[in-house]
Formats: sequence, C-alpha cells, structure tokens
Amino acid sequence: MKNRIILVFAYLLIAFSGYSQKVVIDKVISKVGGELVLLSELEEQFAYAVSQQGGNVPPEARCVILEQILAQKLLLNQSRLDSIEVGEEEVETQLDARFQRILQMMGDDVSQFEAFYGQSIPKAKESMRTELKNQLLTDRMRSQILNSITVTPSEVKAFFSRIPKDSLPYFNSEVEIREIVMKPEINTEEDRKAREQLEEIRIRIMEGGEDFGDLARKYSDDPGSGRQGGNLGMTKRGSFVPEFEAAAYNLEEMGYSKVIKSEFGYHFIQLLERRGNSINTRHILIKPEITEADLALTAQRLDSIKTILESDSITFSVAVKRYSNDKQQSYNNDGLIVNPQSNNAIFEVGDLDVDIYFTIDTMEVGDISAPIEYLDPRGEKLFRIILLQSRTDPHKASLAKDYSKIQQAAVNEKKSQFISSWVDERVDATFINIDKEYKGCPSLGKWLKTETIKP
Repeated sequence: MKNRIILVFAYLLIAFSGYSQKVVIDKVISKVGGELVLLSELEEQFAYAVSQQGGNVPPEARCVILEQILAQKLLLNQSRLDSIEVGEEEVETQLDARFQRILQMMGDDVSQFEAFYGQSIPKAKESMRTELKNQLLTDRMRSQILNSITVTPSEVKAFFSRIPKDSLPYFNSEVEIREIVMKPEINTEEDRKAREQLEEIRIRIMEGGEDFGDLARKYSDDPGSGRQGGNLGMTKRGSFVPEFEAAAYNLEEMGYSKVIKSEFGYHFIQLLERRGNSINTRHILIKPEITEADLALTAQRLDSIKTILESDSITFSVAVKRYSNDKQQSYNNDGLIVNPQSNNAIFEVGDLDVDIYFTIDTMEVGDISAPIEYLDPRGEKLFRIILLQSRTDPHKASLAKDYSKIQQAAVNEKKSQFISSWVDERVDATFINIDKEYKGCPSLGKWLKTETIKP
C-alpha cells in the first residue's frame, strides 16, 4: 500500500515538475511537424529521472528521453492533422481531479501546496492547462491507433512459449475479495442540530451581511473548499450530487440557495458565475455528527448479516444487493473490489489496504470477516464485512493459472510493436528538425535525417 501511494505521488510530481525546475535559458531543440520540443522539456524530465534514480543515470539518458519526447510530439502532431478534439470542460475536469489528488496527499493543506510549487492553485492550473490538453490529445491519438489491437489464444501461447523457462516471472500470493458496505445512519437529533446550525449561518450572511468566505473557512465541513472560502471552482453539469446540482443550477448569478440536504449533509450554496453549461459555485457544508451509538449500531447490523450468511440463509450476492451501500463500486460488481492498478479484481496481497491485509491474513477461502470500520476517500466512516473469494499461493507463471496476465502481456507486446511501426512510417512522412547537438545520439537514428539536421 505504501509503495502504491509513493508511485502515485511520483506520477503527479512529474506532471508538475516544470513548476519547480524551470530552466532559465530555453531554446527549441527539435521540431516535429508543427510541434516544438524545448530544451526545458528535456531538462525537466532528465532532472526528474536523476532524482528518481539517485543520480545513477546512464550517459545516454538524455538521448533516450528525447526520443520519448519526439514520439509524443509525433502523436500530438498527428492528432491535430486528424482533427481530434478535446473539449475545454474535459480539460477542466481532469485539472480539478489532479489537483484534488495532490491536495489529498498533502492533507488538503493549500499552504503546503503553495510552498512546494511556489504559486497558488489557480496559477498552477493555468500553467498546466495547455500541457494537459496536449497530453489528452496524445493519449486519444494513441488510443485511436491501438484501439483494434487484440490477440488470439494461439498468439498468447506463442508469446508464452518465447519466454525462457528460467526467466518466467514469479507471482506473489494473490486474492479476490468481496465486500458488503454499510454507511452509519444519522440519528434524528444530530440531523436536526446540523440543519439548524446551517440555517443560522445562512441568516448571518443574508440578513447580517457577514462574509460568506469567512464563515465557510470557519464552519464548513468540506475541508477542500472550506479553506478556499467555500469555492468549488468552475464545474460542468453532472459534477455534483443531484440535490446540490438542482439547487445550484436554479440560482441566478450571485444568488443564494435555501439550505438543502444531500448524502454529504446540509449545503448552503451561492452561484458566482455561469458559463454555458458550467457553473462556478461556493458552498458551506455542515455534516451531522455520527455518534458512537450510531457506529455501534451499524457494526451490529453487519454482524447480524454475517451470521445470516454463515448459516447459508442467503447468498453473498443477494446480501450485496439487499444490504450493501449502492454508492460503492463493488455494489454493481457482485461485491467484488476492483484493483485500481490493474482494473480487475485480482490483488497481490502486498497491494491491499492495511486493514484488509491484516483482516484476511488468517482467513481461509470462503470465510467472512467481522465488521471492519474504515474511512472512504472522502474521509467518511463506513463499515464492511469481507469475503475471501480466492487466494493463490506464490508461484511461477503458467498458462493454466495466469492466462489473463499473460494475455495482457501479449497484447502489450503487440501494441508496442504496432506503435513502433506506426512511428517509423510517420517519421518518414513528417518534417523533423533536430538540433545538431543531438546528432550523436545512437537512439535517434531514425529521427536524424541528414537533410533535416539543424545547422
């Protein structure tokens, strides 16, 4: 789990590496069609590689990195020739998601973000907007090229047979797990207190003239927006839960909503701006308090469901549909938890969340755990029971046990070969100009055409 967090954080850092490692003197070192490669791009990625490998990079590292950049630029250039489009709303959604992930890793501490990157979040977003749009165009072009690539069973077997027996990968123990999740129900007294508190805040703003942002920073239970005066930024329709969205889209600019209730608690909303189908809002959220009695009651309910399942009165599938929280991804997957790294239900034991890892450690296949309390990505307390669906012992790769993994590896190899051939063809048909400083790069052979070398 720790390694996975480090890898995600490293991925996000390289996306923002340009903010903290700007090269003062810049120049164009290559042109691929209509796309330029700047020295700063190469140096930023090289600096990142050095930091990740403790300074132990091969002498030809810059050449290898430059080749990768050239391939990206070739895809980007082709995306423009093919008139591939990426909407501005999609770019904004991706930007918001990336910044939310970074802030979550920083404990939603905006000041820590600003200290690390040397600029405010709005300025950081502005700096990254064009780069992100180009990345989305490149990814879309690559997907279009590789969309039809598949492998037959005979190709999978042929791929596996080419792997030397002494080089077969060793797979760690893997598991499939299913869950039933319950969210503690709020008691009526705490629900009443939360609503009344927000009604009082609303009166202080609308009748008392107090500042919305100040009260959001002081009282809002949404830590991300609360630190920014309740501001949620520009968002498109479909970004919010239905109750919030219905209220927000019915407001006039600078208008205020009534106190509304959603699954998150009670909201007081102000519409700041409307642009077509997108709106800029701010809100104050007050969450009813979950008491210890509420938590205990939820755990007891799940424990009763565990007893029913162990008596074979109902199947786990039926229990998922009858009792599990329908907001969870696993609800629509028969209770199976999906591994976000592989997008399937297989987890290496070491990649599991810590609470699940220790829970299943002594369980046998088919066992159901006692109720486990945990926090979801939004920081809300939930409870779940876990069914250990399957477990494999550590083993060397085999077609019988690991067909899906070997199939994916075969697909990846075929895609790599196909994109390499595509690049070779496009290089021959695209104007490419590379600075003479990189003429000696052995990895750039196909890119270095004598007639297009920059003098």
